[in-house]
Amino acid sequence: MTDCSLPDCPGCNPLALTGRSKLQNERASINQQIIRQMRMRAGAENLLRATSNNKVCEMVGLELSYINSNLQLLMEQLEGLNSSVDVYQNMQETSSIPLIPLGLKETKEMDFSVSFKDFILEHYSEDGSSFEEEIADLMDLRQACRTPSRNDAGIETLAKYFSHMPLLESRFFSATRPMGIFFTWYDSFTGVPVCQQNLSLEKASILFNIGALYTQIGTRSNRQTANGLQDAIAAFQKAAGVLHHLKETFTHTPSYDMSPSMLSMLIKLMLAQAQECLFEKIALSGIRNEFFSLLKMAQEAAKVGDTYDQVHQSMIQTPIKDNVPFFWSTMAQVKTNHYRSLAHYFLATALLDHQLRPSDDEDQQEKALSQAYDAMPDGRSALDILRKREERRHVGKAHLRRAVMGHEEGLRIHGLCRHLRKLDVLQDILQASHKRSLAKFNDNDREDEFTDYLEAPDIISKTEHKAEMESPMSTKVKVTDFFRRLGPLSVFSAKLRWTAPRTVRLRLEDRDLGFTLRGDPVPVQVTSLDPLCPAAVDGLKDGDYIVAVGDTDCKWMVVSEVMRLLKDVDEDGIDIRVVSLMDSGLPMPTKSATYCGGIPKTYSMICLAFDDDKSPKGRKVTKKGSFLSWGVKNHLKSSSTLSLPTADYSGTLPWNKPCPTFPSSSSYNDPALY
Repeated sequence: MTDCSLPDCPGCNPLALTGRSKLQNERASINQQIIRQMRMRAGAENLLRATSNNKVCEMVGLELSYINSNLQLLMEQLEGLNSSVDVYQNMQETSSIPLIPLGLKETKEMDFSVSFKDFILEHYSEDGSSFEEEIADLMDLRQACRTPSRNDAGIETLAKYFSHMPLLESRFFSATRPMGIFFTWYDSFTGVPVCQQNLSLEKASILFNIGALYTQIGTRSNRQTANGLQDAIAAFQKAAGVLHHLKETFTHTPSYDMSPSMLSMLIKLMLAQAQECLFEKIALSGIRNEFFSLLKMAQEAAKVGDTYDQVHQSMIQTPIKDNVPFFWSTMAQVKTNHYRSLAHYFLATALLDHQLRPSDDEDQQEKALSQAYDAMPDGRSALDILRKREERRHVGKAHLRRAVMGHEEGLRIHGLCRHLRKLDVLQDILQASHKRSLAKFNDNDREDEFTDYLEAPDIISKTEHKAEMESPMSTKVKVTDFFRRLGPLSVFSAKLRWTAPRTVRLRLEDRDLGFTLRGDPVPVQVTSLDPLCPAAVDGLKDGDYIVAVGDTDCKWMVVSEVMRLLKDVDEDGIDIRVVSLMDSGLPMPTKSATYCGGIPKTYSMICLAFDDDKSPKGRKVTKKGSFLSWGVKNHLKSSSTLSLPTADYSGTLPWNKPCPTFPSSSSYNDPALY
């Protein structure tokens, strides 16, 4: 069960027939059914409010009860998909406790063609059809993000699209002109759709899917090897880092799976699973049956148990418990009991199997044992427990008793969830651990002991390798702007308005064009314009940007390059195209089409108005060149203002004035690289 990438689109596998892809297809199908039921419910509720006929009200009420029942069944099916963690596990593993991955958020296919072409024509005064290839590249990249492969290439695909979105937002999404593009995403846990016109939902959802994909990579890692465990640890820590960035950056997302409370719980879950993998990595080479090693493993296991207890406490809080699958909360509770029981078993083994010998370091053992407890059992001292064989046996049995009881509680909770009962490997591990603790307890039990009421205290959790959030660099990918031909973003963006390009004829007058040029940063701008020169009479204005000289586009040219184009101006002159910056006016607030439905979830009524049956078929992902062709960071340059000299045809010298040293075009960096 592996993911294979299509040869023409690295990082995505829309046709891979894997268990994960089948599960994602089922999720998409359930999402569509939820939308249909919610449309019917919205219509029935509107009818119920509009009519006063008792018979009609009775019929509508009956219909609403059926619809609500169907919605409940569909959400139970979606919960079942979120509980199907077995398809994400590594198939080579037979003795590892399953981990919980996040499912990807689903979205609809988008068509940017009409909206972007219209905006390019209206706002940039350029032919939108000349950008069809760039628009197709963008749509192919977004389509690839719907089916990313479960590896680093899939992460790169999502990160690449995420890095393009700030560029798209600057190019096309103006506060004063809605684009008419609705981005629709479905809640990962409930399937409820959310729709917005701005890019905030799109960016947040892509970030969520990057974190979700990291969890799937971590779950898929082979935890029977040291390298596989290290990959799993890194993946879960990166997932926690991405989700933390999402929580800190997008604080008002309308989808509940990206709410601060839900993201806080998911971050704890990812760190708990990373801590579990760290414990497995320590135990991979084997646990030495030695006093200090057993005490260390006891505290490491207690640390894993405590982290899962924090996850479980977060999951049972309202309203998280109404959205998180019951499978998740029971799994966290089972692991809490399991690892705390392991901690008691390891400490009991250290006391029962290792008596204090004359050659042992008594002070070190006393210090290690006292640090394992917050309070010593029944006021006993650590030195008394170590020196007296009977005391060691009593305390060891008390820990074994708690280990057996903890394993029994884990097995009981395991039996309460039907999805957990399907995980045979989990049940086998729990039963084997219970039998081992029970057998050791029986070996140290005596028939004449009827009153042994010693209660073993809790073990202080401690770890030498704590799981920490890791901010992955993959979310910061350098990309080249698809629409770079429109010009530098510092000038040619959606928030700025300028006149349509107009043609101005440049002619010589007394060997002078009548203005100077400034071009740092690009594009080149006209300054110090003589209002009586021919260019000014022909319509040139001070502050105009030169966008073309003759038939050569010069939006990205620096002063030296533009001057080279103008140096051969003859008596007939040359045409240039210029634009003038206009007052953008007061911005209007971005209209967001997000509404709240009847059920306690957030969804958009705009989604319910779309006809999914009439949606266009999926676009074929075409083979395009790499989006990471080149890129460098911008550096601040000193401004250069150069006077354009006139041409001289009388002698060997091409200029009648001293020619200044022009800055090299290679010294200017491309500001459209992100």
